[in-house]
Amino acid sequence: MGAHTAPARHRRGTRPRAGTAAARRGTALGRALPAALALVYALYAGFLVRGDGPTTWGHVVFGLVSGLVLGALCHTLVRARHALPREARGPAYGALGGIAIGFLHSVSGGTLLGSAVLGLIVGAAVFCAAFHVFYPHE
Repeated sequence: MGAHTAPARHRRGTRPRAGTAAARRGTALGRALPAALALVYALYAGFLVRGDGPTTWGHVVFGLVSGLVLGALCHTLVRARHALPREARGPAYGALGGIAIGFLHSVSGGTLLGSAVLGLIVGAAVFCAAFHVFYPHE
């Protein structure tokens, strides 16, 4: 039982030093992951809005704007995640994921209620995953 009363060991310096290889990997991942997600989201949103008809410039612009907005929000969230408290990171990622999927469902022709329910389900799942990653592992 003496182990339960031992002081906790906290890791010091969890962020890599500036200019090191680990810091460069972190910034590259912080840029590459939102960019890749935005590209896939833009292609899928353009595909969904197109439907069965031919591709027009309006569909392409809609997909690009959707991807740019999601990419900017993801990039902002990745850059600002250390400024948020640990308890607020999970809901932030959950809200972003739920809103993104709910929007895609509404673009595909889903009802408002169906889009909201699917967005809440996906948002809750992303919240649980992000909370599991950020809260106990820091």
